[in-house]
Amino acid sequence: MTELSSAATAAAVGTTGFKAPGTTPVTTPRSYAPGLAAVNFGVYLALLTPVMVSMAFKIQRLDPVNTEGSLGLVMGVGAAFALIANPLVGRLSDRTTSKWGMRRPWILGGAIVGLGGFVVIGVATSVLVVLLAWCLVQASMNAVLAAANATLPDQVPVENRGKVSGIVGITMPIGILAGSFIVNFLPGDVERFVVPGVIALIVVVIFVLTLKDRRLTEKPATRFTVGTFFGSFVFNPRKHPDFGWTWLTKFFVMFGYAGIATFLPLYLVTRFGLDEQGAVSTILISNLASMAAMAISAPVGGFLSDRIGKRRPFVAIAGLIMVVGLVLLAVAPSIAVVIVAQTIIGLGAGSFLSVDLALATEVLPNPDDVAKDLGVLNMANALPQSIAPAIAPSIIAIGAATPLGGYTTWYLFGALVALAGAVLVYRIKGVK
Repeated sequence: MTELSSAATAAAVGTTGFKAPGTTPVTTPRSYAPGLAAVNFGVYLALLTPVMVSMAFKIQRLDPVNTEGSLGLVMGVGAAFALIANPLVGRLSDRTTSKWGMRRPWILGGAIVGLGGFVVIGVATSVLVVLLAWCLVQASMNAVLAAANATLPDQVPVENRGKVSGIVGITMPIGILAGSFIVNFLPGDVERFVVPGVIALIVVVIFVLTLKDRRLTEKPATRFTVGTFFGSFVFNPRKHPDFGWTWLTKFFVMFGYAGIATFLPLYLVTRFGLDEQGAVSTILISNLASMAAMAISAPVGGFLSDRIGKRRPFVAIAGLIMVVGLVLLAVAPSIAVVIVAQTIIGLGAGSFLSVDLALATEVLPNPDDVAKDLGVLNMANALPQSIAPAIAPSIIAIGAATPLGGYTTWYLFGALVALAGAVLVYRIKGVK
């Protein structure tokens, strides 16, 4: 049974929209793509501003002696909570029978809880409190992503998903850029964490008020048990190999893009002797250049992907371009070269993000568990942000004992991982 016919069958047994019968989407609602993009932008703004800028300096002030170790601990453990929240909330939203819809309660609730976590981080005076609050933030904000992105198959026909995916894909770099810009004008930790969280909540409220969410009118036949809980995090790669290879490809590419980014502020301070404000300003310029590159590659990639009906070449090209940028970043002799390297990485990331979500919706194992399966795929976004900070201090320490140097070794390692993603995408056979 095809995905579309399965959706039609689901509609017949009681999964409906608020305004109209829940039939297979023929056209995309006018407000949907901008709304979904705004939600992704808000979440990425709130989550990635700490990852890219704010958290490193917050931890440096709280623990100046062991900054790298404490930063790795906070980021690694927090990302593990994101890892759990994505598929779990996805599965729970697939089973939600609220009169307000399947996804909307999770989207709004996650944003509210996340803002509370950001407030706690802003006022925290110990690494432990930051750690606990960051875990709450990661779980709640990734719940927003899991539920929001699960609306894509409900709202958008297959042939248009590359276009919508391209629009959504550009929101990550825009969120990073906006965060880098905002922190330049926010004087303290409270503002740097809370303001992005408030922005995320505002766009979420607008989205949930305009979304014609699906509504599950009958309770699922199976109970949510302990086995169901653990089943939220697994899939059978032998039964669904394309899904497995998509997961690995996504993991490796995102490791090269987001996983290695946490230590960029410390890299700039250590290698080039910048102070905090100098590092923040450099990151802003780098992200602006990266965003400009993504603004070209992401929409063009999504359009061309739909036009020629292929996804894999864009992922492969993206990985190879990112490899070039990461190698250049690893050996950068000056700030100017760092900015050029970030631009190249952005160009590759735009190509990847333009087709990432569209490719994912074409390899889902079960159309009745869309949110759960997308949540499992979203683990490939979160896991690099958990593993990378955990292993970075060791790799940097090992590299420091070699002629290459610690951070050079770290970014070369990221380049190798991204290269693996570019190669493995061609193990996916069910998508061109």
